[in-house]
Amino acid sequence: MRPSTLTAAVFVALAGAWGCGGGGSGNPSTPSSPSPSPATITITIVGERGAQSFSPNPASAAGQTVVFRNTDSVVHRVRLNDLSVDTGDIAPGATSPAVRIPDAGTNYHCSLHLTMVGAVSGATTPPPPCTGLYC
Repeated sequence: MRPSTLTAAVFVALAGAWGCGGGGSGNPSTPSSPSPSPATITITIVGERGAQSFSPNPASAAGQTVVFRNTDSVVHRVRLNDLSVDTGDIAPGATSPAVRIPDAGTNYHCSLHLTMVGAVSGATTPPPPCTGLYC
């Protein structure tokens, strides 16, 4: 093959391959956007005030991602009563890492201040003080 014939053959082959990859509409496909993540719910740690220690309480957070923001002047540590979530220590003014709250009716507490209790949606009254094995 002469160089000009070879060049023409390569061009035709590349043009054919390039034109066939579009799927028939001739428009390039638009990549799909990732689904927006649900908003993170903030539960504020108010202080050592029993069932009024968290706001809101009960929180509408079943199945949601939650952060706990410590507005008190001392360290707190939030745990679900079933021990499936532990935020670690939350310094005054700090916010916990995001955690997922599994179900309505889930109760939680501050493991450093046992009278601090909270509940997740569905409960009509805040949970009783945390006592026993889960505290």
